[in-house]
Amino acid sequence: MSPDGRVHVAFSLTEDGEPRYRVERDGVIVLNESRLGLVMDNADFTHSLQLTDASSIDAVQDEYELLTSKRRHNTYSANRQAFRLEAPGGEQIDIEFQVANDGIAFRYRFPEIDATLRRVESEASSFNFPACTRAWLQPMARAKTGWSSTNPSYEELYDKDIPAGTPSPTGAGWVYPALFRAGDNWLLVSETGLNRNYCGTRLQSTWRDTQYTIAFPDPLENFQDGAVNPQHTLPWTTPWRLIVIGDLETIVETTLGTDLADKAYLSVDATHMPGKASWSWPLLGDGQTIHETQKRFIDYAAEMGWRYTLVDSMWDQQIGYDGLEELVHYARGKSVRILVWYNSAGDWNTAPMTPRNLMLTRESRLEEFAKLKRIGIAGLKVDFFGGDGQSVIEYYQDILDDSAKFGFAMNFHGSTLPRGWHRTYPHLMTMEAVRGLEFVTFEQKNAEDEPTHAAMLPFTRNVFDPMDFTPMVLDRINNIERRTSSAFELALSVLFTSGIQHYAEIPEGIAKAPDYVREFLRDVPAIWDDVEFVDGYPGRFVVLARRSNDRWYVAGINAEKTPRKIVVEISGVDVRGATLIEDDVGNRDNMSFRRRRVEVGGEQALPITLQPTGGFVISTD
Repeated sequence: MSPDGRVHVAFSLTEDGEPRYRVERDGVIVLNESRLGLVMDNADFTHSLQLTDASSIDAVQDEYELLTSKRRHNTYSANRQAFRLEAPGGEQIDIEFQVANDGIAFRYRFPEIDATLRRVESEASSFNFPACTRAWLQPMARAKTGWSSTNPSYEELYDKDIPAGTPSPTGAGWVYPALFRAGDNWLLVSETGLNRNYCGTRLQSTWRDTQYTIAFPDPLENFQDGAVNPQHTLPWTTPWRLIVIGDLETIVETTLGTDLADKAYLSVDATHMPGKASWSWPLLGDGQTIHETQKRFIDYAAEMGWRYTLVDSMWDQQIGYDGLEELVHYARGKSVRILVWYNSAGDWNTAPMTPRNLMLTRESRLEEFAKLKRIGIAGLKVDFFGGDGQSVIEYYQDILDDSAKFGFAMNFHGSTLPRGWHRTYPHLMTMEAVRGLEFVTFEQKNAEDEPTHAAMLPFTRNVFDPMDFTPMVLDRINNIERRTSSAFELALSVLFTSGIQHYAEIPEGIAKAPDYVREFLRDVPAIWDDVEFVDGYPGRFVVLARRSNDRWYVAGINAEKTPRKIVVEISGVDVRGATLIEDDVGNRDNMSFRRRRVEVGGEQALPITLQPTGGFVISTD
């Protein structure tokens, strides 16, 4: 039972010795009896089990600081109980539950000592939702599909408000976090605490069956022909499977995915790493990764007071190491730091962009890292990873382990979901794992989808982990008709969280913005102290309030084609003056903003009309 007594987990064994669990909130079943267990290469822990021990119920308390997510200082309280089960051959497994006020989590532990490499063949864990449950889910892309065989990269659009049990259109399952509504309760399913001893998983469903099962990656999702399914010696502990349970406020404000993540084990000073970045690639492409253009973007970052400029793909051929060192020296004089791009390469993608293959071995990584450190590079963006197999997960963490020694800020693109890694590795600033703004520049359909897609992300992908969506084009995109207003785009600078926020707008575009918009973008914090859900519904609209020190920022977007009236209230804040930037009603031209003074906080309710596919931002004095 949770500390507040509202969430309850019931564990049981069937007559056939099959482990099960059920979840209730306020006496209402939110998860029907669901399966537990694993099938190992030497034992089957899904049936014919005997309960040999049940621990006492112990309180779990934790406090931690996180610079790269929605809340800097976090506390976690839960109740823990573990059940030891024994297979017919005497092999043992512990199933451990932790129940918090905002949800539950469970994981498996093999307590015996065995130096033999053991392998998990399959996992039986499931989530059996009540009938009539609705779902908001992102399909998993099939391995080795897409541009240059770079899938899966967690870059599909969400299927919204579908019946639970609808099969994935790709046949490859559904990604985390997966959002469900069962009656009056919302549930968000994910996993965290994934380290190098397991693979990343996904959900699989069967037509008209509301029970979702944990599924392992495609055999193609491997690093250098390494392991896909989990394998390790004993003792061995698996990642947490977690379910957030409550209303939409609970979903948006929860930190369960980082509460349960592995604590940092490396000594890395990341306090100076979060920031904002200028970036030429999304609107100008590979051809402008050249010396003069990058100098212009350094000037842009300096003028906006942003910490970084990202020098993207092909820099090794079009700028070179000597030219890169010149850019670092030029940027240093303007208090800007340089980030550089790499292709993770290997045999899992055919993307031609360089530099390639330099991350593949520890020897080549350390040699490259030493060279970049000497030049003065601040961090790396590594792109095009090979999926979720255990060997790929090890590859990510090998890069993180080695880069920490050089003090680099890290960003992974074309990547899996972080699953709490930014707590374990404080220098991991962000990961993509989202259909970001770059897709809008590729074809018109993505521009049509952007409003509803953006309104999904605060309820799903960006709930736990930093997300490198690379938001915000206020002006124009070549050959694309934007379907979002400029105020909608501006709101994304607050709605989306990322340790390093890369803005897609270019100097020529930002120069067209009113002075007060540019000033707002200079002031938007890089680190958030708190978040408050104001209003919203997945895929339709969302309004969030974020705090940095004693200053509040509120942002909202409307994904629908009709106006929506909302009321902004921020609890626990004294009434204070604020500046509202919103759409200029009746004017859909780019940069059509309107500014006015308002008051927020206390009992002050501020009515706002969100324009069709429009948005707003508020910053308090």
